[in-house]
Amino acid sequence: MFVRSLVLGVSAAALMVGGAQAADLIIPTTPQPIIASASGFDWEGLYVGARAGGFFADDIDAAGVIGAAVGVNFIPADPFLVGVEVTGDYVWGDDIVDQGQFFANLRAGAVVTDSVLVYALGGVGVATDGDDSVGLYQLGGGVEFAVTDAVSVRGEVVGIGSFDDADDDFFEAAKATVGVFYHRIGKGQTGHPRVATWF
Repeated sequence: MFVRSLVLGVSAAALMVGGAQAADLIIPTTPQPIIASASGFDWEGLYVGARAGGFFADDIDAAGVIGAAVGVNFIPADPFLVGVEVTGDYVWGDDIVDQGQFFANLRAGAVVTDSVLVYALGGVGVATDGDDSVGLYQLGGGVEFAVTDAVSVRGEVVGIGSFDDADDDFFEAAKATVGVFYHRIGKGQTGHPRVATWF
């Protein structure tokens, strides 16, 4: 009788110890948030860039262009984009007096995919060679591609006319440029607000 009680007691104690050890293996944890950024390039906001290309007209073979641009984009409703931009270019060549061209532009376009923007552009400005200046206007468009989270590459073609020669053709010259632009990054790595998700 004593032996049977002893065996039952030892067995019960062994089961309780084993259960306690097994319970110790289950460690309650609180899930940690995983930070994930929304995908896609953020076209909204400030940007600045440099560009180079060519200037073409009937009375010149070709001229070089180098310049810069700064602007700001807004997306009032997806996928439409509007923006304002100012540009300054230096134009030089054998058949043209070296000059500076400065424009204030409006842009309107559409974000075709997360990384591709197509747009139309119109602006007014002035060309100056130091002694003389002439009022200009331009109309054209371009395509812009996002290559990183904050950098885009743009190709643009515009026709340029002069306010001072109203009897001439609507466009007296054309300018084609390729540029690299840096876009200000907002919250998060891709310019989108960072989103905390729980798993």
